[in-house]
Amino acid sequence: MINLRINGLDVRAQEGWSVLETARFYGMEIPTLCYQEGLSPWGGCRLCVVEIGAGPGAKLVSSCTYPVEENLVVRTSSRKVVGVRKLLVELLLTSCPQSKTVQDLAARLGVQQARFDVKHEQCIYCGLCVRICAEQMSARAIGFVNRGGNIKIGTPFNIQSEVCRHCGACMYICPACQLRCQGPRAAGAICGSCLRIQPTCLDFYPDYMCSLGTVGDCGTCVREAKAPPAGKPQLS
Repeated sequence: MINLRINGLDVRAQEGWSVLETARFYGMEIPTLCYQEGLSPWGGCRLCVVEIGAGPGAKLVSSCTYPVEENLVVRTSSRKVVGVRKLLVELLLTSCPQSKTVQDLAARLGVQQARFDVKHEQCIYCGLCVRICAEQMSARAIGFVNRGGNIKIGTPFNIQSEVCRHCGACMYICPACQLRCQGPRAAGAICGSCLRIQPTCLDFYPDYMCSLGTVGDCGTCVREAKAPPAGKPQLS
């Protein structure tokens, strides 16, 4: 067993577990998009980003691909982590606002604006369709083509694949194929109908720790909170 620390809690993990698997085992929520149980981790969307280490040596890593290490220190919801996740969701919203999956992520993370030009692309390049075709359907009928800004998903030589079984698994798992409630061309990049209230903890403490206790324990979950309540210790 490997001993590590997540959000101030000493935990133990099996050899070979990722940080994401360990956090979820202990009930700590980390949002994901390109991760799917039963498929190989890819780390492409970066929504599962966490902060490891402390001080100047702290860095951000994708928790689905980062293996647990002895005495590793992990923060799953620090101010930096939450800020990066919100920015990533903003970028996803502007590239594929028609996706209900992306809209649900925006609601969960409290994203209320999209500061970039909306493009209405048909793919967010999460790689789920490629991996399910290869790893679950054993077909390998589709794959990534080109690199950088010219990347796309298609069949070899852009012709109909002879190994495609027309099973529909690629469409079933595709986040871009799951249309938002108002339809693919609803007004505005953000739906907002399922928006959750952003926790006030991050206004006063560097880490959001509500997942480790009863909501309101830190005393900042009050309307129009201006300062941490007197006598409450700072979270670290």
